[in-house]
Amino acid sequence: MTTNLVRRTTRILVLNPNSSKAMTHGLEQGIREMELSQSTEVHTYTAPKESPASINDGDDVQDSARVVSQDLESTGLLKHYDAVLVACFSVHPLVGMLADRDGEFGKLAVTGIFEASILTCLSLLRPGKKWGIVTTGKFWEEHLRQGLNSFWGTQSDVPNTKFAGVETTGLNAGDFHGGVDPEVVRKKLMAATTRLLKSGDVECVVMGCAGMAGLEEIIRFVAADEYGPEKANELLVVDGVRGGIGLLEQMVRSKRAFRKT
Repeated sequence: MTTNLVRRTTRILVLNPNSSKAMTHGLEQGIREMELSQSTEVHTYTAPKESPASINDGDDVQDSARVVSQDLESTGLLKHYDAVLVACFSVHPLVGMLADRDGEFGKLAVTGIFEASILTCLSLLRPGKKWGIVTTGKFWEEHLRQGLNSFWGTQSDVPNTKFAGVETTGLNAGDFHGGVDPEVVRKKLMAATTRLLKSGDVECVVMGCAGMAGLEEIIRFVAADEYGPEKANELLVVDGVRGGIGLLEQMVRSKRAFRKT
């Protein structure tokens, strides 16, 4: 007797490179609300306790990459997945490190929520409209601008007319999950969003921190005040985790379709 494979499951790992389980649980809430193919499985991973609890600067980025890469190497975890989403809104080294090892883990599709958010916005923007980022601390302003130039392949002194900029709240990732009073979070996120929207014609706002998942309505509230209720309803508020999962579904299918077996 023989059997034939007629349907293949896509297994995606959402990788939180910091050690905060609370942040991972926050990501899971948003993922549960997604409309996905019944053949897609989404699993989550929280970095070991040696990784920073909140990734707030370049040192934290590098430390988290080192801890997670060592853990993945020792456990062989990635052999069980078709795709990995690095859930840190940064130019995170793990994205390149894991993508370079494609083939070792099978046809592994890899992206980060930073990269996925860029592609999501560019696919949604109407002509003449702009997109921008609201994120956490001051460090990320220059870090993300440099990352965008690298991703686009442009020089830092060449303006991109589609990009409205990066505005920061002054908070860190952990603050969005019980680190500070929720009213403080609300006020600071509103202030950063207001500064971004005042640049005009912003159609897409990216939540530049995985910890911001679930705070879309705060951004829409500000948009209603700045642009009016009708235009605010048209505003696209991008969660990089959900955007990344959707992108990875397509990347997995494309690798299977266009890469030699």
